[in-house]
Amino acid sequence: MNWSLLPLTISPGVVPLFAIVLTIGAYLLGVAIQKRLRNPLANPVLIAILIIGVTLRLLHLSYQAYFSGAQFIHFMLGPATVALAIPMVRALEHMRRGFWPMLAALCAGSVVGMVGGYGFVRLLGGSQAVALSMAPKSLTTPIAIAVSQSIGGVPSLSAVLAIIGGILVAVSIDHVLGWMKIHEPAARGLAAGTAGSGIGASRVIPQHTISAAFAGVAIGANGIITAVLAPLIVPLLKHW
Repeated sequence: MNWSLLPLTISPGVVPLFAIVLTIGAYLLGVAIQKRLRNPLANPVLIAILIIGVTLRLLHLSYQAYFSGAQFIHFMLGPATVALAIPMVRALEHMRRGFWPMLAALCAGSVVGMVGGYGFVRLLGGSQAVALSMAPKSLTTPIAIAVSQSIGGVPSLSAVLAIIGGILVAVSIDHVLGWMKIHEPAARGLAAGTAGSGIGASRVIPQHTISAAFAGVAIGANGIITAVLAPLIVPLLKHW
């Protein structure tokens, strides 16, 4: 199909309102489709990305213009992240009892995420730049971009890989943990937040308040641990 022949346009004056409505509407449609199909493959984030991408293409609207219009939603990511502190406070005693095992799991998850991402690309013949961009794939997108920049990766590629990684975790986390017979809410939340950051955690957050609490801790702690360890581990990986 020749997209350029489609006579659809949008006035610059309504771009902000359109961007907000499109973003919220695409996600709600994704949620409705997931509830209808009851299949983890019907991930709301993935569906929303596809809907928004096709819509921007049809309307010949650049991503820069769309993102500028959707700044309010981008701003609300901060308060939404802070809101994860609510279930964390409620599960504080639970976390205190399992602090050291939790810290060990987070450190192990951070190292495996970096080494696994880098090694996977190199084993398949990918360049070092792509491998370095893959290393922070398990982090939340802003931290993945910063870590990628500090270790010599391509920040924009790391952002894409972080989103794709989160979607893959959200799609597969229930099956993988079920196959491993892991049903403890704390373990499920920690695994989802460490492996898939916010997108991955969104799959387990509605399941239990303990899962939500541990997922929130994993998202933040994994970012901090990886940012600290990456400059120490990456020089060793470059000799791969």
